[in-house]
Formats: sequence, structure tokens, C-alpha cells
Amino acid sequence: MIDIKQGLANLREHIKVAPEKPGVYRMISDNEEVLYVGKAKNIKKRITAYSHLDKLPLRLQQMVAQIKRMEFIVVENESRALLVENELIKKFKPRYNILLKDDKTFPHLMIDVEADYPSLHKYRGSRKDKNKYFGPFASVLAVNSVMDILQKVFLLRSCRDNVFKNRQRPCLMYQIKRCSAPCVGKISQEDYKKLVNEAIAFLEGKNSKIQAELSEKMNQASEKQDYETAIMLRDRIRALTNVQSKQNVEYADIKSADFISLVRDKNVVCIQVFFIRSGQNCGNVPYFPSQAIDASNNEILEAFLSSFYAIHLPPKEIILSEGIENKAFMEEALGAKISVYKKGNKAAILKTVSENAKESIARKIAMVSSVKKNLTDFMEKFGLPKLPKRIEIYDNSHNQGSYAVGAMVVATPEGFDKKSYRTFNIKNPQITNDDFAMMKEVLTRRFEKMSAENRPDVILLDGGRGQLNAVYECLQGFDLDRISIIAISKGPERNAGKEFYHMKDKESFALEFQSPLAFYLQNLRDEAHRFAIGTHRKKRAKSIYKSSLDEVDGIGSKRKRDLLNYFGSAEEVAQAEVKDLQKVTGISKKTAEKIYNYFHN
Repeated sequence: MIDIKQGLANLREHIKVAPEKPGVYRMISDNEEVLYVGKAKNIKKRITAYSHLDKLPLRLQQMVAQIKRMEFIVVENESRALLVENELIKKFKPRYNILLKDDKTFPHLMIDVEADYPSLHKYRGSRKDKNKYFGPFASVLAVNSVMDILQKVFLLRSCRDNVFKNRQRPCLMYQIKRCSAPCVGKISQEDYKKLVNEAIAFLEGKNSKIQAELSEKMNQASEKQDYETAIMLRDRIRALTNVQSKQNVEYADIKSADFISLVRDKNVVCIQVFFIRSGQNCGNVPYFPSQAIDASNNEILEAFLSSFYAIHLPPKEIILSEGIENKAFMEEALGAKISVYKKGNKAAILKTVSENAKESIARKIAMVSSVKKNLTDFMEKFGLPKLPKRIEIYDNSHNQGSYAVGAMVVATPEGFDKKSYRTFNIKNPQITNDDFAMMKEVLTRRFEKMSAENRPDVILLDGGRGQLNAVYECLQGFDLDRISIIAISKGPERNAGKEFYHMKDKESFALEFQSPLAFYLQNLRDEAHRFAIGTHRKKRAKSIYKSSLDEVDGIGSKRKRDLLNYFGSAEEVAQAEVKDLQKVTGISKKTAEKIYNYFHN
């Protein structure tokens, strides 16, 4: 039973011993549930605010009433508090925190500046080395557009290192004036480095300076009657001018900023983010934080900034649609300026961001309404015990028994839950040509790790009644109460839309041709098929790069690469003597003997 007085008394006891330092606090109920995770520059001062019940919204009053005890983590600074808070929120998913479902990884542009001839690449992942990264870009389309500009203007190579090292003549990119062909010496290392520096300056927003320098070089080349160089520089200036003419004037003076607007409509909260880098609009992304409808805009924005920039690199300036209370703390934690503009160009951009947020809400409502109707029809036409909240769809993929994998995708009323997708490498090599046996292994392994939190309401299988019976046979020892298992088989002539559905103790049936529910179930099955095929292809591609060197203890990817570059193949490595192996950089006598003994014992 909730007791507001007791909860408040428990809170006040913890205020007495709370540290007056930066850190993270957890509020915990009597059944050990983490109710809330928060951060503060001064923990004692922050949690004292919760004792003033008359100033708290009803939601937080209910939270205080359930407090049994608190835990504190003192950290060295605000940035560390932000990271620890985000880690704990992801771990515990507290019911009173604003939760941001952020499974997006944004593409960046990367220039590997430490290489002799740096290359330009699209990149996803962590940024812990000394390479130069630019972004983020909200989509691959946006990053491709900027990459196309850089190739036209700065002629940087985009080929992989192994291709670069083995070229004997310029590739097509040189012929179409998208690369300066450093691979075959068409440009000196010094001049190529100048192109790299110009590209970096461009990405940092120094366009006018670059154009002036190019014009001066072109004039100098003309005076020396070096017309070939002058023409090349003229073409680069034209490409740069063309880029600048296509830039939106609104963004021209903005070097690095994220525009963030919060909009509420019809009980939906949307946060829209626009990425502006070097005068370029790098795209926009909408977010729909959960557990936010009863929270204030200030609380939602602060929670969003904490979660989003704990995993994404912040820009120089973050421009919000409205102010936040803990602005100084957030600026210190993020290392970025936080601003609000009520007039001028940036305020006009924020208005556009807000309009996009409203449109995102309208699309979200339409999508949720459509999915909910499909789920209701699904429940009624298939006789499901309840409206499904978690649907798991399974498929297998292999190539004549090779690289066999099973795949599981998960659908919820909010759409596909990609964080819950799973792949299963088939462990028994004797069954990789038997789809029934493969599905048995996959489902058995899945149900062995089933919990109350990830228990499915519906399981969809790609197959017929034989597949269905095989699954029931392998799951006899598991609790299948209120779990509906359905198999989908191809219709006549494998015609999409005329599938047959098979359930235990029911006659097989088909849905109305091209009905919304039929399309919805096809989409679920097709997503599982796409994921299974994609996983299979990755496994097959990875195997291409395997060699007998992978089995040698102590030989990692770098040493393996160095050995293969030196000897040309794993077979040559196997035939090499110890003294020859030692000639490879990083291969000591001890390691050379280990390699030699592996191949000769």
C-alpha cells in the first residue's frame, strides 16, 4: 500500500546523509524496484527538492510515496554523472524516468588523417582514434550527398587500402574527375595532403577561404602558362561554387548546431532533431520518448539531452525550442553551448523544426492506429486469447547446408523492435539441410532463455503444418500457456497474398486476398526473411576472410594481416622458416616459432 507520509519520511532520512557532490542517485521501493535514476551537481540539494510535495506534479508525488531507500554514486564531474545516469537508466528502465528508445547509429564521414594518403569513407561506430569525423548525418542519403561534393571538389580517394596498394593504373573515379589518383603517383604526397586539409577546412565551414585560395592558385598557374593545372583548379572552383549556390541560405552561417524542438499533440510527445553542419542540413530525426505524457517539458528535454548525448557526439551549439532549468549543469556535462532564440534566423529554423515535429506526430498516430486495427483483426480472426503485445517471427537461411542460421524478429504495437532481434548459429552440423530440425534447435534455445519480460504472445513460423508440428514437438516441456503458434505457408504458385495459415487443432485457412491484415502478416514474415538472409550473407562473407592462421594461438587480426601482406597467402606462411617469419613487423622469435610449430607438428 502506498503511504505518502512514510515515503517522505524515508526520503528525509536519506537527505541527511546525502553527499554534497556531483553524482547519481537511485530511488528504490520496498520490493527493490528502482523507481527513478537522476543526476545532480549537488546530490543533497537536488533530492531535497523532492521533499517539497506541493511543488511536485502528481506523478512525482506518487514516486516519493513509494521510496523505501536511496543509493548514491559520487563521480568526479558532470560529464561522468551524465554517463553513469544513462547506463543505470538503460539497465533498470525505471518507471518514473523519461525513457528514450534510441537504437539509431548515425553515419559519419571519416578521413583517416594519419595515413600516408588519407581516404574518405562513410563510417558508423565509436570514434576513439585520432581520425577526423564529421557528422552525424540522419541518413545514408545525406552522407552520400556530402561525399559526392567532396569527391568533386577535393578529389580524395575513397577506395580501400588493399585496392589502393595494388593499383597499376588509375580507376574510373580518376577518369570522371572524382579522384586525384595518388595510387599511381598522379599527385605528390605533399599536394595530396593539401587537398585533405582543404576538405577538412570545407567540412569545418571555411568555404570562402578555400575558394579564395583556389582562385589565387588558378591565376598563378595561368601566369606560368600551366594551363592543365589552371583548368583543373577552375573545375574545382566551379564545383565548389555549384555547392554553395545549392546551400540553403538559412544554414549558411551555421557551423555546428543541433536544433531540438519539443511538441505535444493528442497525448503524444515528439522531439524533433535537425543536424546542421558546415552550412549543410544533414537531416532530421523524430523521437517519441516513453513515460513522458505526465512529465513537464523541462523534465523531458533534460532527460532527452542526457540520454541522446551520452551516446552521440554533441555539436558546438544545441538550440532548444524552450529553456531548461539546469542549463549550466547540462552545458558543463555536454561541453556544448545551449541556446534558445525568440527571433532571427535561428528562431525561424526552430519554427520549421516544430512543424516537422507536428507532422511526425500525425504520422505516428496514423501508424499506431493502423497497427492497432491490424492487431485487433489478428486477435479476432485467429482466435487469440488477447491483443498481442509481442510477436516473434522466425525464419532459417542456409546455402545447401552451409552457413546455416536461424533468425528471430520481434514486432510490437509500436512497430519492429530491432533491439530484440536475435540470430542463432546452428550448432548441430548434421541438421543444416533439415529446416524442421533447424527450427527445433532455434525454438528450443529461445525458450530456454525465456523470461516474464520477453515472453511472446504469438510465434509466427515461415512454413506449413509440418513445421508447426515440429515446433510443438520440441516445445513439449515448456509453458506455452496463452502463446499462439502460427505457421505461414506459400499460396498457389507461391503467390504473395494467398498464403495459408496453420494453427494447432484448427483447419488451415487463408485470409481475404489483399486485405490489410494479410499485408501486415506478410510484412512480418518478409522482415524475418530479410533479417535471416542478411545474417546468412554476413556469415558467408566473413568466412571468406578466414584462413588457417585464425587457428594459431596469439595471432590476432593485425598480425594475420601483416603476415598475409608480407608472404601473400596462408600457404606461403605455412612453408616459411622461423628466420623468415621474424622479418615480419611485430613477429618475435617466440611468435615465429609458435607459427612454425603449428604448421609443422
